[in-house]
Amino acid sequence: MRHFPPTFFFIGFLLLSACLPLATTLPTETPPPSDTPLPSPTIVWFPPSATPTLKVFPTPTSTPEMNPGVGALLFSDDFSNPSAWDTAASTQGSAAISRNRLTLVAEPGVYLASLNREETFGDFYAEITAHLSLCRGEDSYGIIIRASGNSFYRFTLTCNSMISAERIVNSVRLAMQQPVPSGDAPPGAPGEVRIGIWAAGNEMRLFLNERYQFSISDPSSPSGAFGVFVRGAGDAPVSVTFSELNVYDVDYIPPTLTPSP
Repeated sequence: MRHFPPTFFFIGFLLLSACLPLATTLPTETPPPSDTPLPSPTIVWFPPSATPTLKVFPTPTSTPEMNPGVGALLFSDDFSNPSAWDTAASTQGSAAISRNRLTLVAEPGVYLASLNREETFGDFYAEITAHLSLCRGEDSYGIIIRASGNSFYRFTLTCNSMISAERIVNSVRLAMQQPVPSGDAPPGAPGEVRIGIWAAGNEMRLFLNERYQFSISDPSSPSGAFGVFVRGAGDAPVSVTFSELNVYDVDYIPPTLTPSP
């Protein structure tokens, strides 16, 4: 029996090892394709947003009454009595009562007024209707209140829809309200407007078609007669007819003002 030295077995082992391929990492098997699509990311159509802070709006209050304290009817005139008003006729103009209306006509550049001689008023609310027959541009008309001698208050409407107020003291004119436009003042003839005046103490407020326009305050003439007027400012006569005068009592005490610190 043949005996091989140990060295022989070692060499043989090396030769067998050399014939084997080098060790490699086996490839990972690729999974077969699938008909089921991979899940896509979810689209958030309405992303959450911060909740806004609710605004607190003040509760609206009712419109203050601009002609408070109006009471019983004090005086009514249907213009059936010509002697109750100043009437006249000349080449410059005329004031005449006919068919329950008072008509004032003035030539260009002429101012004409007519006062009621039956009553005088202090605190009151008066309304009268003006009908415009001939009136354009800066031709004007309106009402006179608290007339006493040569002192009174005059509220003016023009035929280009402007309104104003002034105080006349001994024939001296003082503007109380500068002219401002009003959508309630007719823009010339033909036209019609219901003119109202609320007067209590020192304050006087103008209304047109029952809508408040402005107020003035003055203590100079606390009471007096009521009247109407026209003024021609262009190159043609102005003619306005007045009707349906009603005067109501006013019982009103102005609120006491809180003194400033």
